[in-house]
Amino acid sequence: MIDTPPADRGRLDVHPAVLRKIVEHAADQVPGTLRRTRTLAGVDVGDAGPRARVTPGAGAPDAVDVRLELALEYPSTVRDVVADVRRRVGDELSRIAGHRMRYLAVTVTGLRGASAGPRLQ
Repeated sequence: MIDTPPADRGRLDVHPAVLRKIVEHAADQVPGTLRRTRTLAGVDVGDAGPRARVTPGAGAPDAVDVRLELALEYPSTVRDVVADVRRRVGDELSRIAGHRMRYLAVTVTGLRGASAGPRLQ
C-alpha cells in the first residue's frame, strides 16, 4: 500500500445543495426555531423548516456565505436564538463538510406561539 499524503490524494467538493441541507437541518435543531405551516390556496399542505441559500465565499474554497430564513417560537429572545443558530450551523458545516461559515444573514420570518393543538368547534 502506498502511503500518499492526504493533500495529494485528490480533492473533495461538496455541492452547495448538500451544504444547504446541512444548514437547514442544523438550524431546525436549535430550541426556539419553529417549522412553519405551508398552504396552497388556503389549504394546509404540510410544514417546512428553515430555508437557506448557500454560496461559495470569496477567497478560500472552504468558506461559504449563508442566507437563512426561519420562524421562531414566541416568546423568545430573538438575539439569543439567532446566536445559537449561528453557533450550531457553523459547527455542523465544519464537522460534516469541512467548510467554514464566512457570513450568515438571518431573516426571522415570524414569531409564533407553541401550537395548542386542534380547536374544538
